[in-house]
Amino acid sequence: MIALVICLSTCLLAADKTPYRPQVPKAWIEAELEQMDVPVSQPAYSQKAVSPEYYYRIPVTPIYKSYPVYAPGRAPVEYMEKLKRLPPELAFNPARLNTKEDWIRAGEIVFDAPTVYDAEVNMDEVASAAWYSATGVPIAKDGTIPWVRYVIRGTGNVEVGNLSCGFCHTRVLPDGSVAKGAQSNFSFDRAIAFRERRRGKPSEIRNNWLGLFTVQWDPNMQHRLEQSSVEEILAAHEAIPPGVFARNRSNPFYPPAVPDLIGVKDRRYLDRTGSTRHRGIADLMRYASLAQGVEFLSSFGGFIPSGEEKFSKLPSPQTQERFSDEQLYALAMYLYSLQPPPNPNRLDAMAQAGHQVFQREGCAVCHAPPHYTNNKLLPVRGFRIPQEHLNKYDILNVPIETDPRLTLGTRRGTGYYKVPSLRGVWYRSAFEHNGSVATLEDWFDERRLRDDYIPTGFRGYGVKTRAVPGHEFGLKLPPADKKALIAFLKTL
Repeated sequence: MIALVICLSTCLLAADKTPYRPQVPKAWIEAELEQMDVPVSQPAYSQKAVSPEYYYRIPVTPIYKSYPVYAPGRAPVEYMEKLKRLPPELAFNPARLNTKEDWIRAGEIVFDAPTVYDAEVNMDEVASAAWYSATGVPIAKDGTIPWVRYVIRGTGNVEVGNLSCGFCHTRVLPDGSVAKGAQSNFSFDRAIAFRERRRGKPSEIRNNWLGLFTVQWDPNMQHRLEQSSVEEILAAHEAIPPGVFARNRSNPFYPPAVPDLIGVKDRRYLDRTGSTRHRGIADLMRYASLAQGVEFLSSFGGFIPSGEEKFSKLPSPQTQERFSDEQLYALAMYLYSLQPPPNPNRLDAMAQAGHQVFQREGCAVCHAPPHYTNNKLLPVRGFRIPQEHLNKYDILNVPIETDPRLTLGTRRGTGYYKVPSLRGVWYRSAFEHNGSVATLEDWFDERRLRDDYIPTGFRGYGVKTRAVPGHEFGLKLPPADKKALIAFLKTL
């Protein structure tokens, strides 16, 4: 018997050491890209990605070892002096990845890898009290600013790396701990405005504004965008709170709330508008590459944000790089592995009563356990569902009267909003597709339907009051039932 136990243990150890050699999918396959995207509400302006031939000629991003950025007065003694003495060191090498855990750890390196340097956030800003005041950036309990990293690409040259995946999907929790993959609570838009006010380059500000938000089929909105002064552009960014981001292809006057990537493995559609189907790891790889910046090379009914039309030559490394398929695969594995932070909320008597309210009110029709979403698309009022969509996509044809502008009037809009997952709502904020309310209590406040309501989350540039319409389910519950329902939701 002892010999059998020893044999089994030895065999298990040997199995653990078996090299993990995944079949890394090819990310850029034209047919797959076309099938992955849900068409925009004006189909002629749907995204047409660059060809595989062009894509695989774009230089691969070299991922260097990076180091934490500390708030003023929080860094270890002589921290910067020590960094300046370090040589550059490449941090991603697929030849050294021998186990599944190795790939996941490498994926975290990709998640933290910057795509630009000293851009949205630079060395002067992370040392400036004015920057912290203007952006309201939270500081982790270890003193770090987890959205950016110091990178050494040449000995003696320390740069602030920006626009990693973690730049949009990292959250500092109330206890100061850091949740990677969670909805961010750093205001990127306020950081953009802070930078641009000091750089003072009006033409660049305007070009970036139009490259991000141009919407060819809406002449009124396009006119508003084109006629916005530099001050209006910067004020519009400053009006966007943490948890909401005027990302490319959206709109600064009704931007999307930042998604929580924890649990993304179980979601069939990505983006608030369900713009991307998620059928497996290869789709997530493609989406990550587009989000890294490759979609600026795409054509949207003839509009190409980067300005290059013929693609006869490659962009310089300073303007566009891409992740390799191996880097994208590792990143996707890491995202699939993410787990939520420990939940302090317990399923006590009140939460159990809230579970009964949840069941009784039919919330599970849209927010079905265990993922608390049915993974379907909800059409908005005014959008006519094409017949072919009914056979191709997961659609629940029940309009719930939410503001349709994000999904009808932007290049990220599909005519639908996806049913969000309720898992992890306890650590999130900026609820609703525009992040108009800050808390669950605000979401179940019936006053939000009134025109004189003051949104507690995103309000909008120049807006004092406005209604937050839609999803009226639960608004008329008795106060005790609302309180119990919220207690239950916070346990998910």
